[in-house]
Order: sequence, then structure tokens, then C-alpha cells
Amino acid sequence: MERAVLLRSLTCTTSLACTRTFSRSSHRLARLSSSKRHRLVSDIHGRSLLRNHFRLISTTSPPSLHMKRQFSPLCPRAIATSPQPSSDALGAHEDPAEKYGFEKVSEQFIEECKSTAVLYKHKKTGAEIMSVSNDDENKVFGVVFRTPPKDSTGIPHILEHSVLCGSRKYPLKEPFVELLKGSLNTFLNAFTYPDRTCYPVASTNTKDFYNLVDVYLDAVFFPKCVEDFQTFQQEGWHYELNDPSEDITYKGVVFNEMKGVYSQPDNILGRTSQQAIFPDNTYGVDSGGDPEVIPKLTYDEFKEFHRKYYHPSNARIWFYGDDDPTERLRILSEYLDLFDASSAPHESKVQRQKLFSEPVRVVEKYPAAEGTDLKKKHMVCLNWLLLDKPLDLETELALGFMDHLLLGTPASPLRKILLESGLGEAIVGGGIEDELLQPQFSIGLKGVSDDDIQKVEELIMSTLKSLAEEGFDSDAVEASMNTIEFSLRENNTGSFPRGLALMLRSMGKWIYDMDPFEPLKYQKPLATLKARIAEEGSKAVFAPLIEKFILSNPHRVTIEMQPDPEKASRDEAAEREILNKVKESMTQEDLAELARATHELRLKQETPDPPEALKTVPSLSLQDIPKKPTHVPTEVGEINGVKVLQHNLFTNDVLYSEIVFDMTSLKQELLPLVPLFCQSLLEMGTKDLDFVQLNQLIGRKTGGISVYPFTSSMRGKEDPCSHIIVRGKAMSGRTEDLFNLVNCILQDVQFTDQKRFKQFVSQSKARMENRLRGSGHGIAAARMDAKLNVSGWISEQMGGVSYLEFLQALEEKVDQNWTEISSSLEEIRKSLLSKQGCLINLTADGKNLTNAEKYVSKFLDLLPSTSSLKSTSWSARLPLTNEAIVIPTQVNYVGKAANIYETGYQLKGSAYVISKHISNNWLWDRVRVSGGAYGGFCDFDTHSGVFSFLSYRDPNLLKTLDVYDGTCDFLRELEMNEDTLTKAIIGTIGDVDSYQLPDAKGYSSLLRHLLGITEDERQQRREEILSTRLGDFKEFADAIDAIKDKGVVVAVASPDDVDAANKERQNFFQVKKAL
Repeated sequence: MERAVLLRSLTCTTSLACTRTFSRSSHRLARLSSSKRHRLVSDIHGRSLLRNHFRLISTTSPPSLHMKRQFSPLCPRAIATSPQPSSDALGAHEDPAEKYGFEKVSEQFIEECKSTAVLYKHKKTGAEIMSVSNDDENKVFGVVFRTPPKDSTGIPHILEHSVLCGSRKYPLKEPFVELLKGSLNTFLNAFTYPDRTCYPVASTNTKDFYNLVDVYLDAVFFPKCVEDFQTFQQEGWHYELNDPSEDITYKGVVFNEMKGVYSQPDNILGRTSQQAIFPDNTYGVDSGGDPEVIPKLTYDEFKEFHRKYYHPSNARIWFYGDDDPTERLRILSEYLDLFDASSAPHESKVQRQKLFSEPVRVVEKYPAAEGTDLKKKHMVCLNWLLLDKPLDLETELALGFMDHLLLGTPASPLRKILLESGLGEAIVGGGIEDELLQPQFSIGLKGVSDDDIQKVEELIMSTLKSLAEEGFDSDAVEASMNTIEFSLRENNTGSFPRGLALMLRSMGKWIYDMDPFEPLKYQKPLATLKARIAEEGSKAVFAPLIEKFILSNPHRVTIEMQPDPEKASRDEAAEREILNKVKESMTQEDLAELARATHELRLKQETPDPPEALKTVPSLSLQDIPKKPTHVPTEVGEINGVKVLQHNLFTNDVLYSEIVFDMTSLKQELLPLVPLFCQSLLEMGTKDLDFVQLNQLIGRKTGGISVYPFTSSMRGKEDPCSHIIVRGKAMSGRTEDLFNLVNCILQDVQFTDQKRFKQFVSQSKARMENRLRGSGHGIAAARMDAKLNVSGWISEQMGGVSYLEFLQALEEKVDQNWTEISSSLEEIRKSLLSKQGCLINLTADGKNLTNAEKYVSKFLDLLPSTSSLKSTSWSARLPLTNEAIVIPTQVNYVGKAANIYETGYQLKGSAYVISKHISNNWLWDRVRVSGGAYGGFCDFDTHSGVFSFLSYRDPNLLKTLDVYDGTCDFLRELEMNEDTLTKAIIGTIGDVDSYQLPDAKGYSSLLRHLLGITEDERQQRREEILSTRLGDFKEFADAIDAIKDKGVVVAVASPDDVDAANKERQNFFQVKKAL
């Protein structure tokens, strides 16, 4: 049974280890690759100008099963969507659009996504609707408003949180959370761009889908928050005072979320860049909110913003999937007909930024750790606004292609030259960003010496000038074209619904009153671009673009970020001074009133909704739930003595393969080198091919290859499951090329390039430091696992604080002992490469599976028959002590965990239901809503038995631990009616049955095989989930007692908060400095 891991961005393997041949894929290409995933404020490539502030549902990331899983949880009943006349039942000559008050503006068939798309306009309000019909069962709805802010108080972001806290038809505290608890949704979220706010949902169950649609429509048009000041206080900001004798503090979910954002240097760089590029329009302020400015927002301003912009006249509404298109219009008419037209479309127009006549330079400081060497901690980024108006599709496509050529792979010239220069540790800047009104281009380095700032700028400019003069290598152009075309044809959006990827792509034009169909149609402009390149040569196509939009463009902004070890404490002191002045200005009566209001808000937050309110939220029944788990066809066979799993699924002529090698013969001391070994396989050359040629060959012949370690505990076994997985994909006609290239990277790559290896170390160190600041919950989870089981220890060696410490030491060792390191990399290869313990996993349709067998056989013939090394036993763990990892941050990440199998607990499916209920009730209410953290959740690793509590961007530390310790009492005192229990069960099944594309189905089946999870066990767990009773919750409290009594604590936190905790509870934490 796959476990849903909530918000753990650090897998047991770590995504650093998962080195891809094209890390940026083709998603820049005019948003044409729908695999473009929307980011949570930060971006591995640097700044994210989108800054979509995802509402923090218990979003999953790859768990220790290394699976991407959308944490689905919604739950509505068919409200006003009871069976209505479908289009067939309408009068023979009655136009359904006319009947429901719409006019058809345009209808087009979109060949690229095999869909009929109709653009409607609501006659009364002018609301625009895109209705996309096809055979995709994963239905998507979204409503999007243009919401340009005038300041950095964060109104759009706070409103995005607040409208989901109760509405006219659903008058409870948070219908959103009730939906999280109990539906089959495949996506449920909301996010804020710099100029728009999106509310999307998705489900494969039609009844469930329409329930979600109704809850969201009622939320955006009739929210309670415009009448309920306490919602504004909870989600935005408020003064908090528990007792008149104490200090006043700021609290608020968005306030603390943005404090976390403003603690991360890459995010500060992104915000500074955007605001400097766009000083004169709405992008010059922060739609997410600046923590220094958020407390200036008034409730009246908040209400007025909703009144002005959350209106049908200012809405773009999207439907996609296999549901009845007429029913969509009927549902919408019930809401839209209640409004008259407004002037919002004119008031919300985003004004263009005029181009500068000369470049601008900005110097900004970011919080750095005290007591560290700051010489090589500067950042520099060059940013261009490319045009004073939106791009036409052909130019946009060509720029996206150019972007991929410049930066898209490790072999791309601009990226390669910058990293090989030794001037910095890692790339910053996202290349082309074209999802706002005007496109930008940005590139730079971090980990730069103060002395080298100018050199970086000069190198960027000279490299671009050289590329404009000399053009790109023809193999690079072919590789980019294949990569992009493969991505477009595959249309693999992972756990992200395809319909939502299309919606966001379309919205990039539609929101600015341009053609919503155009971004969906790439075939013709792509063919035109290919023809131009073939006819004129790539230099004639791309050199003028580099010259015009970058080299000769005066609208250039250079951002220099300087480390400041005192900034964090200075910011805290400034905030404390403001709050002290607020308190000094208050009378005793004022203070008593504030303490009363604080208590009143907390009481409201912690008081459950009445049963009659909960009943308003629609839900499915257990009769709507399939009794059997999702079946993935799996045929187990052998080729040349090696086990082969084959999954006969339609994959649009793509073959997906995984080649699995046993890692258990690896010496324990070599484990931290494994992620760098994986990167070296893909980014070092062979005897005959340098790494650029090899990279281009992979791009030309395949859809990509990745290599990474996979480690997990196995239930009932002492030794962990530990493997290296090589994943690859290609069009079926390229199967031979795929396996030849995999063989090449595994056997022919030479570990001889000392300089490149040192770059890998620097890049990995920079990424780990960024992860420590932005994903501290994942670091804490990995650290706790490392204290509690061997698998966790292995994973932490390859992706936690221990790995960061290893990298810091290795950086110097590369220069002193390169021969030893090179030999160690070779030893890792020798210990892994063997038919013995190898496993092949293939996913494609039957014909292509049969065709692949001869190439698999040839590949296996080339592998050594046995490993040269014997299996070893890894038995290490970290000391079982409470630990605080201190970093310069304004928020904390707090974890506590224990192994509940050691208490005698025997796994039952009810544990999944109970874990979800704890997260979505007790922890949501106490850690997030009342405590002010951005997230609080728990995770049960059913393979190891480790049950973890975690918080995210948390203003508290010990208070959060007290909440965790109260969980067993919460379970023992729990009262739950049948409806609530049913919701919890349905929501859990929604997680277990998370929607998967064919490649993910094949991969999940592989992981179940590796972990020994049988179909019988899956069925047993499902039956246990479906038969969960209240008594199971009470019994589980006994297991949870172990965490309260014997649990280990790890917090990633600020030095001040750790000092305060160690004073309050003497020497509670051992302190470790990580940055």
C-alpha cells in the first residue's frame, strides 16, 4: 500500500540524486509543454516570477517510495447538480447556450489535445467560459480572476486563502478542509500569481466533480470572509496577546508563510528582480505580501478588493473533460445570472511597463548565517524585459526554443560556460519567463565572491555575444527539437491534471484579453519554425533574437545580492520595536480587550463546526467507492535470467523503462557519493564522446534518462530495500537507441573530469543549502528517520544534513585526493553493475513491449554476470537525541517522531484514515489555524513504522510540540458521527487511488514489487480502510503514546527560538549549525 507523505519535499532518496539529462525540459517553450508545473514561490533554477502561492493543502511530494502523488482530498455531494436534462433531453431545436444565457463566440477543434473547445460569453455579465470536451476522465474546472494589487500588503494572496473559509451555501469555518477530508478529487487548490488568482479543482468522478465546482463557485462569489473579520485576522494578520503582561506578536497564516518566503535568498532575489524590472506597474509590488507591509492592510481594503475584482465580469471560467457540456452551462448560469455587468474588466487591466532607456543596477541584502565565511556567498543576476508588449506566438516559440538551447540541459552553452567558469556555485535566474503580460529573461550565479561580480556579468554578456555571432551547434539544435517535440507529444503532466496544465497555458493569453485558443495549438507554428531553421539555418533564426531582445536591449536590470549576517536579527528587532510601540500606545483597557479578542479568536478556531453546518458540504457515499484497488496489468517474465515486469498500457507509442540494480553490496562509507555518482554518469563523457556530445545524443534519440538511488524500509524485515534506478523513455522506434545509450552511460562513462566533478559538488551544496532554508520540514523528517531506522540513515547520508556536511568537506578533498574519489566512483559502478539482482520494468502497449524484448536481451548480455563485491550489512543510525538545526530564518520547521511498530502496533488500513484525520483536523486547527503556521501534518511510513509530526513555516516551536503531544488525547476523546467517518474513509481512498498516467502506473507497480506488496495485501488494506470504525481511532491513540513519551524531536529553526526553547526546557535541544 503506497503511503501518502504529506508535504515531504525530501524523499528518502532526494531529488538531488535524481539527475535528469534535461532538467528544464521544454516547459519554457511558450508554455507548450504541459508538464510545466506551477511552483511554490521558489524555483530550482532561480527566481519564479509566477510565485503561485499554493494554498497549503497536505500536498504530497515523492514519498520514500519515490512516487509523485497528488494528495487528493475533496468531498461534495451533487448539490444543485441533481440530474438535469442533458443536451439530448433539450428541445430538438433549442440551443443550450441560448437557454442558459450564453452566446457562442467561437468553436474550434484542437488537434493537439484531441478536444473540441468552445468559447462562450455570458450575456448578462460578460463572463467568459472555455468549455473543452474530450474523452479525458480527469475532469477539470477553474475560475480565474484578474487581481492586480497596488501595494505589497498581500491582498490577493490573503483573499485567496480567505474565500475558502466558508460561504453562503456552506456556512462553516473551512469548507475547503472538509473537501480535503473526504472526496475523490485529483486536484484541489488555489494559487496567486502577480496579476491573477486561480481556483482549480479536478476529479474523475462526475458527481464528485460537480460537487467541487459548486463549493468553489459559492466560495469565490459569496464568501463569508467579507462579513467575518476573524477570517481576515486568521488568514491575513492580527495582533496576538495572550495576557496583558506579555509582549504583543503578529500572527496570521499568510503573514507567517511570507516570512518563510522572505527567509530564502533565492526568493528575495526573485522578488527584487521582478520589482526592479517592472517599477511602474502592478508587478512592481508583491502580490504574495511583504511581511513588513502586510500589517498595513485594513479590513475595509480587503473587502473592497473582493467587491471590485471577484465578479463574473472579471472572470475567466474553464471546463475540461468528458462530462456533459450542457450541464456545465446550467451550473454556471445559476451563479452568473445573479449578477449584473460591472466595470471590473477595465479596472483590472494590467498596464504595460515602458522600456528603460538605460540599464539599472540594484544592490540588496539577504539574511546569512553568522560566524560563517561570507566571501563566496554573493549572488548576481542579469534580467531583461524583452518587449513593451506581449509576444506573437511564432516569436514566443522561437524564444522558448532559444531558451532551451541556452540553458535547457547541462550541456547548453550559457549554462555550461557559467558553471565551468568557477565564478559561482549554481545558476540563478529562470531564463525566459513568459507567463506575465510582458516576457523577461534572467540569468546569473550564486555562491560568487565579491571580487568576481563584475566578471560574472562580463562572462554572461560575452557568451551571449559569441553565440549571436557563431550560432548553436547543429547537434544541439536537433537535440533541443527532439526534446521539445517528445515532450509535446507525450503530454506527460505527472500527477498534475492535463486539463489544468492546458488551462494555465491558455490563461497566459486569455487573461490579457488575447486569444485563449492560440496557446493550445503548437503544431503549425512549430512546423513553421522547423522549416525556417531547415531553410535559413539556426543562426539566422536565433542570432537576431539574442541581438534584439538581449544584447541591444537597454531594459537590463542587474541585481546583486549581498550576504548580511545581521539582517535577520535587525528585521526581528525592527518588528519588535513596532510592536512595542503599539503596546505602549494602548491603555490597560485596550490591552485587556486585545487579550479577550485573542482568546475569542482562538476559541472560534478550536471549536468544531456544528453538525448542521457540516451537513451542508456535499459528499459521496461509500456506495460510490470501488471495492477493489486500481489494477495495473503486470506480466512477470525473464530475459537472459533477469526478471522483467511488463505493463501493457496505451502510452501513445512511448516506451517507458526502468532498470533496477541492487545497491546492497556498496560499502557504507561510499553511500554519500551515490548522488554524485548518478550525476557523473549523465554529465561526464566517455572515451569517444565528451559530455556535451553524450548529452546531445540522449536529447536527439530519447525523451530523457535519469539515474537515482531508491531506498525504503521493508515491513517485517531488518534490512532495507536499496537500489539504483535508471529511468528512460523514448518513442518505440527509438527503443534500441534508448538501451544502447543506457549501456553507454553505465559502462563507458569515465570518471576522470576533476573540474566537472568539483562543479557537481558546488552545485549540490548550493541546492542543499537552499533546501535547508525552504524545505526544512523535509530535512527534519529525514533526520528523524535517520535516528529511527537504517533506511532513514542511508537516505539522510544521500540527502540530509549529513550529506550537506559531506559535500562541504568533499569540496576541499576534490583538489587534494581526486585519484581516491575517482577510484571510489569506479568502485560504486563495479558494485552495482550486474545481472545478479537486476530487474527490468517496461510500460508500453503489447506490440511495443514485444518489440523491446530483443533490445533488452542485448543490453543484458553486455552486463557483468555477477558483482565483484559481496553484500554488506548497513546498521548505522544517528544518535537518538533531540536536535535543533539552526539557520537564519524567520520561521521554524518542527518535527517529532517514533517507531510505533516497536510498541507492538500491527498495521491495519484504518491507520491511513486516522493519519489523514489527525492532519486535516487536529493539526490543521491547532498548528495552522490557531498556531499560525503555514502547514501542520503527520506522516505514517507503513514500511518502517515511523510516525512523524511535522510543521511548515511555523512561528512556534515548543507550542507546536505540545500540540503533537496532545494528539493521543484528541483521539481518545474523539466523537465522530457516521457522516464524518464516511468522509474520512472516502478521502483516504481518494489518496490511495490517486490519478496516474500510464508511466506512473507502471512505476508504482514496480515499487510495489520491490517492496513485496502483493495484490492480496492491497485488497486487504482497502477492505480495512472501508471498514474503519471509531474504535480504531481510540486504539491508535495507544500507539501514538510512544511519540509523546519516547519520540525524538528535530527542528530546523532560528537561533533565537532555539535559545528560548533551551531556556524554557533546560538543554532540550542539542544545537547543530548547518549553514
